[in-house]
Amino acid sequence: MSGPARGRRGRVTVLRALLPCLALTLALIAFDNSPGHAQTLTPDLFRPARDGFVSLQDSPLRRTGESSDRTGDAANDARLRDKDVPAKSRIGAIPTYGLPAASGASTSGYDSLNRTRKKTKYYPGQARPKPPPGPGSKPPQPLPANGRVRLSIPPSDSANKTPIPPAMAGTVPGQPPRKRLKVDDDPFGAIGDYAGSFLIKSALELRGGFDTNPRRTVVPKGSPFYVVAPEFLAVSEWQRHAVVADLRGSFTGYGNTFPPPTDGTISSAPVVVDRPDFDGHIDGRLDVSRDFRLMGQGRLRVATDNPGSPNIQAGLQRYPIYTTLGGTFGVDQSFNRLQLSSGLTADRTVYQASKLTDGTSSSNDDRNYNQFGGLGRVSYDLIPGLKPFGEIVGNVREHDQQADRNGYLRNSSGGSVRAGTTFEFSRILTGELAIGWAARTYQDPRLMPLQGLLTSASLVWVATPLTTAKFFATTSIDETTVPGVSGVLTNTYTVEVDHDFRRWLTAIGKFTWGTQDYQGDARFDRFYSVSGDLIYKLNRNIWLKGTLRRDWLDSNIVGNSTNSTVVMLGVRLQH
Repeated sequence: MSGPARGRRGRVTVLRALLPCLALTLALIAFDNSPGHAQTLTPDLFRPARDGFVSLQDSPLRRTGESSDRTGDAANDARLRDKDVPAKSRIGAIPTYGLPAASGASTSGYDSLNRTRKKTKYYPGQARPKPPPGPGSKPPQPLPANGRVRLSIPPSDSANKTPIPPAMAGTVPGQPPRKRLKVDDDPFGAIGDYAGSFLIKSALELRGGFDTNPRRTVVPKGSPFYVVAPEFLAVSEWQRHAVVADLRGSFTGYGNTFPPPTDGTISSAPVVVDRPDFDGHIDGRLDVSRDFRLMGQGRLRVATDNPGSPNIQAGLQRYPIYTTLGGTFGVDQSFNRLQLSSGLTADRTVYQASKLTDGTSSSNDDRNYNQFGGLGRVSYDLIPGLKPFGEIVGNVREHDQQADRNGYLRNSSGGSVRAGTTFEFSRILTGELAIGWAARTYQDPRLMPLQGLLTSASLVWVATPLTTAKFFATTSIDETTVPGVSGVLTNTYTVEVDHDFRRWLTAIGKFTWGTQDYQGDARFDRFYSVSGDLIYKLNRNIWLKGTLRRDWLDSNIVGNSTNSTVVMLGVRLQH
């Protein structure tokens, strides 16, 4: 019984001692008039020191924040206590503003405080801009806005390359700058060879295909065919004078023959329709002085009458071939912007005798004639790229026989007058365009004068670097053997568009239309032609070519309208 009694007595003794201490503490707090400070959480409470989070509240080393509660009377009294103290004088003091000086210069730009700039950091091995070597040199390129500089060229771009001589690299001291090579506009064009001072280019085209109506008759009959077409071009490269030779020919052979009808009638088309064609000319210029030049040209034309022409005799074995050989000699004089040109022309046309299906031959001497004439041209260089001109041409034609096979006197005289201009606008539109009037009178009074509108054009429009459009217009007065017809006034117009899908793949679209006016007769023909070509260039020496063409002849004479479709595939060999 003594144990529990002693324990209760001890606890009572301790409580009696603590009660007076607690009463004294409450009395001190009640009579204390100093403002209270709220305990706030400060960074010192998270010190990494041992027992830093549980340091004593009354430690003089602990920082406490001031209370934000200023709504009590004690706070108002503290603020009003200093209301009679005057503000600090600003006289003589340096004013301060919201932003310090040079606060917007950052790491680049002008700094009014002349502080040291922060240097750009470079990656290891990165190219660094070099300072200018001296006055007059170009300043170094500014750095990009993001502060990064392009990495230096990797060594692989210049490694394992054969060094070139300093003379070729242009690094020899005192060496004049090398002339830049001209950009190759036709990377798949023929290169050619040099023979002395002449650049010679040659080509050979081999084509084969099928023609649904090679004779251009009302009743079509098709035949396969082949074409062999050689070309030759020689151009001089002299500082003065010039010579150009351009020779082009072809031979079209057909695998089938067209025998005469078995009913005894005479066919209007030959049995053999093979046809040669050649067109060549050699031009020369002799520069006597800077403003005076002598001009000359020699030309040769070998061909046959076009299939379906009314000039073709009935019952022919093959087409008769005609040859035209001629030349022009003239002078060219310049007076500042004014240019005067004149020349004389002479041509000789000879027809081969016609071979008939019955084994006989028929002479064509009545179709042979000589032509002599002259021409004059005046042009003025109005502005760069625009040169208007006026031209007049006159000639006479004298036949070997006074009267033809039908008794008509075919000797005649005539000419043409035209005016136009040449274009050269920044190499986008170049060429020549003219309009005029052509007329011809005949010795025989039964043949009415031949006259009509004369148009000529040769325009090239570079629409885009890949697309080129061309326009050609020609007018000619052709001889004929049709009784009562003075001649044939032929107008031909051609539009051509070339487009390069790639440098090695080119498509060509062509549309041709024209008229043939047989003056002195009621016949009037219209002809049309639409063709498309696709050229695949293997390299500079070999091209592959495919052609699809459709031809129409619309005549007002019944039984003379024809049409034909031609398909060709071929290869072009050039050098």
